Amino acid sequence: MTIDFLDLHKQYLSIKDEVDVAMTKVIASSAFIKSSPVTTFENEFAAYLKAEHVVSCGNGTDALEICLTAFGIGEGDEVLVPAMSWISTSEVVATRKATPVFVDIDAETYCIDVSKIEDKITEKTKAIIPVHLYGHPADMMGIIELAKKYNLKVIEDCAQAHGTEINGKKVGTFGDAATYSFFPTKNLGAFGDAGAIVVKDTNLKLKILAIANHGQEERHKHITHGRNSRMDGIQAAVLSVKLKYLEKWINLRRKIANQYKEELTGMENIKLPVEASAAKHAYHLYVIRAENRDGLKKNLQEKGIATMIHYPKALPFQLCYQDYDFEEVHFPVASKVQNEILSLPFYPEFSTEALKYVAMNIKDFYFEKA
Repeated sequence: MTIDFLDLHKQYLSIKDEVDVAMTKVIASSAFIKSSPVTTFENEFAAYLKAEHVVSCGNGTDALEICLTAFGIGEGDEVLVPAMSWISTSEVVATRKATPVFVDIDAETYCIDVSKIEDKITEKTKAIIPVHLYGHPADMMGIIELAKKYNLKVIEDCAQAHGTEINGKKVGTFGDAATYSFFPTKNLGAFGDAGAIVVKDTNLKLKILAIANHGQEERHKHITHGRNSRMDGIQAAVLSVKLKYLEKWINLRRKIANQYKEELTGMENIKLPVEASAAKHAYHLYVIRAENRDGLKKNLQEKGIATMIHYPKALPFQLCYQDYDFEEVHFPVASKVQNEILSLPFYPEFSTEALKYVAMNIKDFYFEKA
């Protein structure tokens, strides 16, 4: 068998008629920029999250940086970020000329380790950016408690957590602001780049709207230096269609995750994903930790099974941070995890037959090595 890591075309085929009609309406009405499809999606996504305000933008990275700008975070400031994430989480801090301060991750959830946050807080610390990695929520209760104690802003990075919950409440509604990416591979993905910012405060919403639109409070009235970061009408129309199916797709993801668990539980050579008691894992990715990870990956590839690594190098060890002279001892959990994690093929339309083939080959690899 040949097993793709992801098959977006299958998802498209399942909703093809609705998506095609939605896109055709946008084209027919030339509703391309700052149009009614965009406003409609913003309102629908806010309702889905039970959030006060959603402001769309160009992508998830822009969303993070716009939030930092709106909070006035810049040169001389520090922002706490997890040691394991996609580069955007720390990159936006650096591009604001602030300093990303890395915090090691929890060995079970791979999210920022709340017990290690307080030691990293200084008088320069202005914010925390927790990432709900792979679809599992960070410990928001602990993070909010520390943020209140030290008067810090909390910006939730929800790029991998569409539909993730804590005690029945959607992530993105806990912090001062939250950001979403709608990159095509996400649980809720557009047909190109798109993003959104979630906020509670109306004044902050207005500030973010201005920053994302060349600093304009109204047409030709520029109150600040901003940027051009907008969701286009076609992406919004696609997302509105897909949003109706998001919970169904998440339930399928959780079902497939349970199937993997049934097939792989009991193996001493791998560690399966966990789900904290208060959490609803949305399973953006299904990530195991594997003994001889690189050998397993190569073996699966030879059997026609595509896998990926999210992420092969923890953020502190990226070349762009080499001046910090970080060593593995500074982030022992992230240092270990980066060499063991492996993302298995996983998407809502993934068949049981394909899953069993993946599981069988994982078992065979370790049986042969025994």
